[in-house]
Amino acid sequence: MDENKGVLVYGEIVDGKLSSTTCELLGCGRRLAEQLGGRLACVLAGTGAEGVATDACSRGAGTAYVTEAAGGIEALMAIAVAAVEAAQPAVVLVPHAGFGRELGPRLAFRLGSAAATDCIDVKVDSETGRVVLTKPVYGGNALADFASDRTPLVATVRPKAMSAEEPSVGATCEKVELSIEAPATVATVIERVEEKVEGIKLEDAVTVVSGGRGTGGADPFNTILKDLADVLHGAVGASRPPCDNGWAPEAMHIGLTGKIVAPDLYIAVAISGASQHMAGCSGSKTLVAINKDEEANIFREATYGVVGRFEDVVPAFTEKLKELLAD
Repeated sequence: MDENKGVLVYGEIVDGKLSSTTCELLGCGRRLAEQLGGRLACVLAGTGAEGVATDACSRGAGTAYVTEAAGGIEALMAIAVAAVEAAQPAVVLVPHAGFGRELGPRLAFRLGSAAATDCIDVKVDSETGRVVLTKPVYGGNALADFASDRTPLVATVRPKAMSAEEPSVGATCEKVELSIEAPATVATVIERVEEKVEGIKLEDAVTVVSGGRGTGGADPFNTILKDLADVLHGAVGASRPPCDNGWAPEAMHIGLTGKIVAPDLYIAVAISGASQHMAGCSGSKTLVAINKDEEANIFREATYGVVGRFEDVVPAFTEKLKELLAD
């Protein structure tokens, strides 16, 4: 596989369409394939895969490998191996979410290759021509670059780390039906519980208002923070302490062990700025920090900062926004 130049994206189907993370990976894969002088391919498994493949084609995939087969990690592995054997890629991109966290390392081991997980960037070094994978290390306090001479190089990519490109209307590509033998099942999914979210989904929100330990309790999440988020048509998030204390549900947790968000505007209210939390929101385009402690680490990361009690600052800010938006 030393002469492989293409890129293979292992796609994910959610509610009958490509997941947002898959769209991001296709955008990254398209640019990467162009730099490598190869083609972009996508593999899709599950009900409706062939129909969803059309969307993958519109986002740059030259070939879409599809199968209606689905199941546990063993089935996903068999599908991935079959797609790699067919596409012969230099790089395989997998979402660092859901099945991808388990599939990526397993696939690299099965192929006798190398893997890097939770990557935030995948690029080609202009001098060496090697693919370089960048990921946070030491709890997000530093970034490390990894490269390997083994191919295909497998990378699980963090959601929201890449930007999705607009689809090309009318674009077509080759669709190939994958045929695999049903593997022996080691683990069986007994039940699948979907997270119920009211309003805007946290990962998809353009604006996120997030609260930390300094909020002091559950009430601000339902009043002060929610009022500001509603005005900005955004969603409310939280750092780890509020979730641990029961002030906010785990579904709102943003951080290294929670959800990864990358909104246009992230407002951190009474959050100290620990590296574990920053790892979950470092991709935000603009970060506004509101904290009464002027020495808080969050101000080192913030685009703009306000020193003051959130009980005074946030309501005043909300009222001013209402005035400005009413004009």
